[in-house]
Amino acid sequence: MAKISVCLATFNEEKNLGDCLESVRGLAAEIVVVDGTSTDKTVAVANKYRAKVIVRENPPMFHINKQKAFEAATGDWILYLDADERVTPELKREILSATRNRIHDGYWIPRKNIIFGRWIEHTGWYPDYQLRLFRRGQAYLPCKTVHEQPVLKGQAGHLKNPLWHENYQTVSQFIARLDRYTENDKNLFLSENKKIQWHDAIRFPVSEFLKRFFLEQGYKDGLHGLVLSLFQSFSAFVTFTKIWEAEGFKEADSRDFLAKTQKELAKALGEIKYWFLTIKFENASNLVEKIWYRILRKTG
Repeated sequence: MAKISVCLATFNEEKNLGDCLESVRGLAAEIVVVDGTSTDKTVAVANKYRAKVIVRENPPMFHINKQKAFEAATGDWILYLDADERVTPELKREILSATRNRIHDGYWIPRKNIIFGRWIEHTGWYPDYQLRLFRRGQAYLPCKTVHEQPVLKGQAGHLKNPLWHENYQTVSQFIARLDRYTENDKNLFLSENKKIQWHDAIRFPVSEFLKRFFLEQGYKDGLHGLVLSLFQSFSAFVTFTKIWEAEGFKEADSRDFLAKTQKELAKALGEIKYWFLTIKFENASNLVEKIWYRILRKTG
């Protein structure tokens, strides 16, 4: 039977870590925790589950400590988790089967994100595939971006049963992380030598909202979907302003600025209207309604 090392990087995860490690009982032959010098009882919780604990600095790029956990593991396979994630019994059985059969070198696992008390099925949050299971030595984290996936040297398959993710539990938690994530997005944008234009202050957030609420069907998640779409839109706006700051708060050409802004906002409203009509067209119950919504969409 293949030996599985469960790897985590932690920082002040006393409240989450116990449930995470409890969920891998019967699956983990070894638990490796790289802790970023927590000030709570995270290490004590890890020790309770007889984890191999390595305490080191807590770097801004958190993936550095995850990679350290990979390097300290001794199992045939690595399953890497965050402390707020849980392995369900169904996923546990599927992982055991996958590592026993050894068809692939790694596996993408779908993830159910629980945000503000409920599973978010749309809005870009599902199936949210994560490359979390792989043969030891066959994958590594580049440690360049917050949301990066491990780089796998071999072939990857897909598991069916999802990982349970206790994601954002409060609004304050979302806002606290937003600053870190937008900082990462800003740095990535600048590293690619891209430039912003003044109208991106409107286009960035509008584009993100249209993608989340309409294209990724956030409206099917109800108020949760609307709030999360608006939050992601605001995140895109904050990213824009951080890039603007990095470029020295350059002022736009003030000639006819009000008229230009009006034109951009009118365009944004037109795109929102188009998407509403598109959804109504797709959900129309009869041919007459479909024709009517198609006419409205074309005429604007």
